[in-house]
Amino acid sequence: MSMASVDRVTIPAASKSSRTPRRTASGASLPAQGHPMVWLTAGMLGIALAMVIGLLLLVFVSGVSTFWPVPIVRFELVGGATHMGEVTRRESYEPAEDVVARLPVEALERAGRLLDSQGGVSHRELVRTGNYDLTNEHFNWVSDFEIADKTRPEWAVIFERLTWGRFYGEPVAFFLDGDQIANDPAGAWAQFKQYHRAVSQSRDRRYRLESRDIGHVNHLIEKARLDVRTQELRVEKAEQQYGAGSEEYRRALESLQEEREYAATIDAEAQLEYSRVRTEIDAVNAENARYQILMRISDGREVLVPLAEVVRGYPANRLSFFRKIGVYVSRWFEFFTANPREANSEGGVFPAIFGTIVMTLIMSVLVVPFGVIAALYLREYAKAGPLVSTVRIAINNLAGVPSIVFGVFGLGFFSYFLGGAIDQAFFAAKLPSPTYGTGGILWASLTLALLTLPVVIVATEEALSAVPSSMREGSYSCGASKWQTIKRIVLPKALPGIMTGMILAMARGAGEVAPLMLVGAVKLAPELPIDRYFPFIHLERSFMHLGFHIYDVGFQSQNSEAAKPMVFTTTILLIGIIVVLNLVAIRLRNRLNRRFVSSQF
Repeated sequence: MSMASVDRVTIPAASKSSRTPRRTASGASLPAQGHPMVWLTAGMLGIALAMVIGLLLLVFVSGVSTFWPVPIVRFELVGGATHMGEVTRRESYEPAEDVVARLPVEALERAGRLLDSQGGVSHRELVRTGNYDLTNEHFNWVSDFEIADKTRPEWAVIFERLTWGRFYGEPVAFFLDGDQIANDPAGAWAQFKQYHRAVSQSRDRRYRLESRDIGHVNHLIEKARLDVRTQELRVEKAEQQYGAGSEEYRRALESLQEEREYAATIDAEAQLEYSRVRTEIDAVNAENARYQILMRISDGREVLVPLAEVVRGYPANRLSFFRKIGVYVSRWFEFFTANPREANSEGGVFPAIFGTIVMTLIMSVLVVPFGVIAALYLREYAKAGPLVSTVRIAINNLAGVPSIVFGVFGLGFFSYFLGGAIDQAFFAAKLPSPTYGTGGILWASLTLALLTLPVVIVATEEALSAVPSSMREGSYSCGASKWQTIKRIVLPKALPGIMTGMILAMARGAGEVAPLMLVGAVKLAPELPIDRYFPFIHLERSFMHLGFHIYDVGFQSQNSEAAKPMVFTTTILLIGIIVVLNLVAIRLRNRLNRRFVSSQF
């Protein structure tokens, strides 16, 4: 037998197949096609999508259910205490022995049987009892072994108040001018519904008088004071430059005297106007004070509640489905259009909506031109070399700098340095109170423009590099200059990519919080940076932002449990605003794409 035949006999067919990779119909091996990595990356992508979708669903479900009215439950405990309010959460736990031991003797046996039947585990409910001005408590835990009786009072009412949060009680009587005109729950509630709308309108009128009319009086007084202060500065300047005996100094003194006399006249007129407005406000307050409803709370005490303090009231256990929808819609409308109250845990977020949108739009208007110009220079004009390479590395590294660093830079450069210089040059009369030398919506927008500038530069460079060189060469061959080629050929073709960079910048900038805490965003700024006085739009003012509002309500509120639903609702709103802004930009990008990219030479 030859050596070749021995080799053929001793090598089994199975060994050959075991060393030969499986091949597809196209002849390529499966490992060469990367199937394991394809499945791995697809699995990781699926997990990531599931996490994102799950988070969005949690936020959405928790947010949309925030404003749905729930029944009021009254708990009578074995120790004699009572709690009445809305059940907000349920959970199971193992009670400590000393907690059970503190129960009355007659309740110990029942509690022991209940815990033994449940394996030593108790169920408890977190009840929002409100009435903080009377009880100093917002919530109370109620365990199942403590409950002697659990009912839903027919006439239990929720009052959402301007101050002190929610009020839970049962109507007893209604008073008009101190006289009792109803002495039963049904009659008292009927009187409440009859007068509450008119009282609410009077309260809104009082707010307009306080904010608009008294605000106008204060503006006139402040303007007169600043005019006098400006003239005083001119006198000081004339004395320093020309001397105390100069003609310029004398004329400055005469102008100062005239300004003081005019300011005194304005002040007298303003005081008369203030007295008139104050009298009108006192009349409104006196009218609203006529209406009061007597309420009985869970511990049996009776409390008079002025109707002017009630924003919304409803008998939670008597609502039909359609009336619940009415309360639900009313709460959403208030959330979108009203100012916040109760340390931002109640009311609306309209100032935060306005501040978020305006800041994002200003940021976009500022960052896109600078980003596009920088990318044009780097891609079309700059010659490759160490300096350009250093700039590109700096841009890439800038995208990884923590956002709080941009906030510190914005505070130091924009607010203190640039804003301080503007105050010295144009608002010296207001000093030491800063105008531009502190946080404001303009400085916040500039800070976030710097934060998102690398995103726009990188996206614009990629869009410019994607324009075929043949199009540039064709333009040059027709006699066009470099700028004409960029203006008429390159930029129109790159506009969709530039819009993509703007969309990414808007999405990131709208959700940033850390820099805003240093350069303008505040906890409460109900007055919008718009008024009827020149320059009408005041970008130097502080503002509210939805991202900062979420942080403040969720982590800085004195009553985080009550504010938790507002966190989810505001998060939904912030996500919705970002999505809407992005959809508008995407629609504009698609139109540009159809106009410029789809057209072929």
